[in-house]
Amino acid sequence: MSQIDLSKIDVIAPNFKKRYSGVTSTVIRLVPIQAREIAICAAAPDLPAEVPQVKPAALWTMSRKGPSGARVWHARRNNEMVAGLAMKYLLGKRLKLLFTSAAQRRHTGFTRWLIRRMDAAIATSAKSASYLERDATVIRHGVNCDLFQPVNDRAALRAELDLPTDGLLVGCFGRIRHQKGNDLYIKAMIAACQANPRLRGLMMGRATADNTDFLQGLKDEVAAAGLSERILFRDEVPVEDVPRHFQALDLYVAPQRWEGFGLTPLEAMSCGAPAVATRVGAFEELVVPGETGTLCDIEELDKITADIIALTADEAGLHQMSRAARSHVEQNFRLEGEAAAIIAIYKKLLRS
Repeated sequence: MSQIDLSKIDVIAPNFKKRYSGVTSTVIRLVPIQAREIAICAAAPDLPAEVPQVKPAALWTMSRKGPSGARVWHARRNNEMVAGLAMKYLLGKRLKLLFTSAAQRRHTGFTRWLIRRMDAAIATSAKSASYLERDATVIRHGVNCDLFQPVNDRAALRAELDLPTDGLLVGCFGRIRHQKGNDLYIKAMIAACQANPRLRGLMMGRATADNTDFLQGLKDEVAAAGLSERILFRDEVPVEDVPRHFQALDLYVAPQRWEGFGLTPLEAMSCGAPAVATRVGAFEELVVPGETGTLCDIEELDKITADIIALTADEAGLHQMSRAARSHVEQNFRLEGEAAAIIAIYKKLLRS
């Protein structure tokens, strides 16, 4: 990792959370691309070496001005908004404050107070924008379509990943917890596997200590149905291995009860796996029902199950939907498009 000279940086993207999260993923994906067109770096305790970055401690002693005068401070969490305000008003740093919100609920009074003090705001979906109580630009997340792309030989890839090479593989990835609807996926897959002997399932993700009993209950449910050889559980894999697991899928299920944005259906569709998703997060703005997947109401287990069964019963139709899903993401949700739209906001703030 090369040394960053903050006196030459126009935009700072803080990421103060040590644990990997959706916001961390966003910073990791966007900053290297944006750095090709604008002087930007992250400020974080530890990110992959390919991300231009400084340690947060370096911020307090950086020059008051940037090369364009004011710098843009792009916060995505409350504590990052607080830090931006502190540097601007207590330390005299010339900053233009920008906040991105993915939340789809009414913010607390403190958060609303912080957001009102930002110079500009971005929302990751139209639904998120409706909760901000101020003007915001909607910029939806994008996907690296070169990284998340279909493979020619799924069977060979599955063999490399030690996954079943026969039949159709239906996945559900992410944190294991009630909010993510993992129990709905398991119940739907038990019924779907009983209806179609060609189906296989893969639930992949990490369960924190307070969710180990929840995960064990799901495994027990699968075992009681006699499907432990067909519905598999896999722990969280390294970030670099995630795209390959999406590429191994024929269908993806996103049964969440709540979600901020929800990137996994896009990553799946980019790899040619249509998505069965609930109407949470930005899923209604990502999935085209009947073309790239289906949409279900929250907790609508019967429809989630019926959609999995119907889509996997028509393999020719599933292949056609796979091609449409990939095309939809390429045309509307490329990561480069997200990066460019945010850079336009940066430049507007730097000019103002």
